[in-house]
Amino acid sequence: MGASHAKAYAARPDCEIVGLVSRTEESRGALAAALGIDCPGFADFHEALAATRPDAVCISTYPDTHAAFALASMEAGAHVFLEKPIAETVEEAETVRAAALRLNRKLVVGYILRQHPSWTKLIDLAQTLGKPLVMRMNLNQQSFGNEWRVHKNLMNSLSPIVDCGVHYVDVMCQMTRSRPVRVHAIGARLSDEIKPGMFNYGALHVAFEDGSVGWYEAGWGPMMSQEAYFIKDVVGPRGAVSIVSSAQSGDSGDVAGHTRTGALRLHHAELGADGQFARADEIISTEGEPDHDGLCALEQAFFVGAIRCDGDLTAHLDDAVNSLRIVLAADRSMREGRSVDL
Repeated sequence: MGASHAKAYAARPDCEIVGLVSRTEESRGALAAALGIDCPGFADFHEALAATRPDAVCISTYPDTHAAFALASMEAGAHVFLEKPIAETVEEAETVRAAALRLNRKLVVGYILRQHPSWTKLIDLAQTLGKPLVMRMNLNQQSFGNEWRVHKNLMNSLSPIVDCGVHYVDVMCQMTRSRPVRVHAIGARLSDEIKPGMFNYGALHVAFEDGSVGWYEAGWGPMMSQEAYFIKDVVGPRGAVSIVSSAQSGDSGDVAGHTRTGALRLHHAELGADGQFARADEIISTEGEPDHDGLCALEQAFFVGAIRCDGDLTAHLDDAVNSLRIVLAADRSMREGRSVDL
């Protein structure tokens, strides 16, 4: 994500990258060469912040540093683009949100699907289906090699239903615009390579005040199946809308395929006098949608626009904290073996 965001900044004439931070000199050099830029590189974030005094900081680190780096950046006078989740705990997330408001800094959380035209269309169509809604989503990844290493590092902080789940729970909240009231989750530890007490597979159910219900499933690792790994489906009294996946290769580890869609299918539930469907399903083309790097460019355009136009991000931050609250409650449910009231 950091490389994709850096590419977006490098392509903008109104932005200049003044420093790159990563764990190794090799990775910094490779990224600078790929972007065709010459700027200082740092292994220490706080050193970089003091040396470059940037107007804005993009944080794409592992979740355990999100809150601390965001707070340090805002205290130093910088606006912040922060990859999801906003923090490891709700308390940390609320502290970060409060700091952004207190210091009058723009803080954008990397909910990439909010900038995706096909996903925003999916949300709009879901809101035409009546209430309650049944929302079914998953993203399982058969990861190995470097991707499995990254997933194991992520699981030092958070389970898959937290790290990935914030995206899809956020989508559910946008579809219903109703208060979540209860969550229940189950999980399984499928590898001895992850730390004790961590689950690399999980599934959650969330219930909303308006009667809507949502399901989300996520699993990481070399043992995961390639079947049924990309389900994005919403059902209401008037019909259903689904993403028709473009990921036909059966490669759940294809990161670009996690946001790419093939089309949207809109199903109408209305029956005619003969008991048959009154209208055929509609296939809505998503041709021309941005690829992964294009979506990151849209995210950075939103971030820069919020800075330049002094955009009000209060609702954005409230939603980021809310979705984290839900998935952390689901993680608690998974570990304690009970439903959690919200």
